[in-house]
Amino acid sequence: MWIADGWKDYEVIDCSGGEKLERWGKYILVRPDPQVIWDTDKKAPQWRKMNGHYHRSSKGGGEWEFFSLPEQWSINYKGLTFQLKPFSFKHTGLFPEQAANWDWFGEKIKNAGRPVKVLNLFAYTGGATLAAAKSGASVTHVDASKGMVAWAKENAKSSGLEDAPIRWIVDDCVKFVEREIRRGNHYDAIIMDPPSYGRGPKGEIWKIEDAIYPLVKLCAKLLSDKPLFYLINSYTTGLAPAVLTYMLGTAVVPQFGGTVSSEEIGLPVTSSKLVLPCGASGRWEA
Repeated sequence: MWIADGWKDYEVIDCSGGEKLERWGKYILVRPDPQVIWDTDKKAPQWRKMNGHYHRSSKGGGEWEFFSLPEQWSINYKGLTFQLKPFSFKHTGLFPEQAANWDWFGEKIKNAGRPVKVLNLFAYTGGATLAAAKSGASVTHVDASKGMVAWAKENAKSSGLEDAPIRWIVDDCVKFVEREIRRGNHYDAIIMDPPSYGRGPKGEIWKIEDAIYPLVKLCAKLLSDKPLFYLINSYTTGLAPAVLTYMLGTAVVPQFGGTVSSEEIGLPVTSSKLVLPCGASGRWEA
């Protein structure tokens, strides 16, 4: 497992009974987590001192209950600053476990010894975009949500990267990739963080099981002559790490060689010293 253990402003304090107890900066949140199927004693005192609690509804979805929490606050990770805002469906605007990938590709970009162009698809609030830009890459950031791209720009400004070479694109990721192929554009690295299910700006349906492999193959056509890496993240429990390895192994390796490795990614749990699994990542590298 690849573990995001470099955080100072974030921690999973404990997890039990379908929920995780987290510290985001100085604020304590309790949020549901489908991986937490055990029911252990909630001994950590922060369970009784939470600032916000997301309650899942039996009908699907859920809602936040706030006690003393600002509408927005920020946390830092290795020189990056992220604005957090609790919003619909339990999210805060950041997936902290992705720091394990930021560290990995950040080193690859820094050590490349050449300019690196990165394409970040389903780029959300820009965690990977900013990590790549801070490491020296020029980045094309693509997301179907205008609001998420605006939030990512806010994070770039907070991180002192507002003048970094980042192209901000609001578009359906598949259609954008098809246009880039027609335009003859190429990238040295690709990052994709596809949702399990989603809709594009014009209502295009995305179902990961049907759409992910065709997109992986399509994106391979955008790779430069000497690509650096290709990263796929999956939060879909049905896509095991071996599936990510097979996709990258069949879509990228025949043309470019290199190696593929895939693992679960996780966050350390302070109270138990265990690691909470948070999906999987597949990495191809030259």
